[in-house]
Amino acid sequence: MLNGFPRRRLLRGLLQGGAVTVALPLLDCYLNSNGTAFADDGKPLPVRFGIWSWALGMNRPVFVPAKTGKDFEFPEEIAALAPYRDHLNLLTNFQQYRDAAGLVGHVTPWIISRTGAPPVNNGPALETYDITIANQIGRNRRFKTLVATASANARTTYSYEDAHTANPAEYSPIDFYERLFGPDFSDPNAKEFKPNPRVMARKSVLSAVMEEIKWIDKRVGASDKARLDQYFTGLRHLENQFDQQLTKPEPIAACQPSAPPKADVGMGNESASVVVRNQMMSKLLAMAVACDQTRVINMAYCDMSSNTTKPGYDKPHHTCTHEEGVDEKLGYQVNHSWYIRRSMEGLATFIKEFTSIKEAGGTLLDNMFVVVDTDHGNARLHALDDLPAFTLGRAGGKIKTGLHIDVKGAPFTRLALTAMRTMGLETQKFGGGTNLTSDEVSEILA
Repeated sequence: MLNGFPRRRLLRGLLQGGAVTVALPLLDCYLNSNGTAFADDGKPLPVRFGIWSWALGMNRPVFVPAKTGKDFEFPEEIAALAPYRDHLNLLTNFQQYRDAAGLVGHVTPWIISRTGAPPVNNGPALETYDITIANQIGRNRRFKTLVATASANARTTYSYEDAHTANPAEYSPIDFYERLFGPDFSDPNAKEFKPNPRVMARKSVLSAVMEEIKWIDKRVGASDKARLDQYFTGLRHLENQFDQQLTKPEPIAACQPSAPPKADVGMGNESASVVVRNQMMSKLLAMAVACDQTRVINMAYCDMSSNTTKPGYDKPHHTCTHEEGVDEKLGYQVNHSWYIRRSMEGLATFIKEFTSIKEAGGTLLDNMFVVVDTDHGNARLHALDDLPAFTLGRAGGKIKTGLHIDVKGAPFTRLALTAMRTMGLETQKFGGGTNLTSDEVSEILA
């Protein structure tokens, strides 16, 4: 109860002789002074999680600031991020360990980052930690997770349910818009709510399937029971998602989907196309989160062995890292640095989209925690040390921002553990072998 009326109060009236009720939107008077929780019951606003990745590391002389702490500078390679200092942290000097495993080019680094262990048979042995988080906070949303890329390839994904099941990436803005805001989208701000008949039919079929599974479960052995239990759990999660879609959503003031894209970007990997595609996909992801369609997102600017091209230059990004010489005066690969600067501009675009949406006296990004990672430190050497990363957002007040932290060779898995604990998982440790850690990146915790 607040100022004499409850948060879930409905506006009541008459329409053509019949009673109608319309839920109030989320008003500032319902929130505490920080805009992070409801004032009447202290229930926090939802904190969402994301990962944004770029390929092929950095050039240390123009990427890593000389200073640590609050007042760090933004060297040339990350200059595009300077306007968003208060929304991010820069973490440098992470390390990855492959122990006795062989090095699988452009695969080993991201698998260690996302699962805590080097690859087995060129793929992850476990689910990636974004899915671990999604299974905790995303099961009752329309989409447990959303995966997108600015490349032109659905296989540009670093999100896995298990060793054999990748979550394919959305790469067409038109198709992505249709999936998010097409016929199956329930506008939380619509005056009327009509359950989607397609969702009702799917739930009906699912109910019949689940009854069949119960019947089969009574007639199989122990090993098959275990498989059926796992399968049944997945169907229960799907049933919860259907229930959510068949329930009238509460109004969300920030949920204002734009008109659908008029034209797709095409299938090219020219830098200009990647830039436009990143902007369009970032906007769609931001609105999907604002409309509470999902609480976990995963965005890749390009494939880890990037084939993005530069106008007037004959080598795509990945080839450039191998074949371009180091400029003797500058001390780094100039064309490779051009590609990294475009990636950082892409990250700035992503941040802009999430900070442009206002939520509860702040921005959407204030109620998010986004890990920004890459696959190498020195890309010319394809090194697994000196890796940089960023974090975005304050996670509803759990994270400090505006810092440059030198982690002094700490395992990269500390960042994943920080993310899982920040999102409410009671995870004691993460990783295996030399990558095993039970420590967070404590310097950024509020």
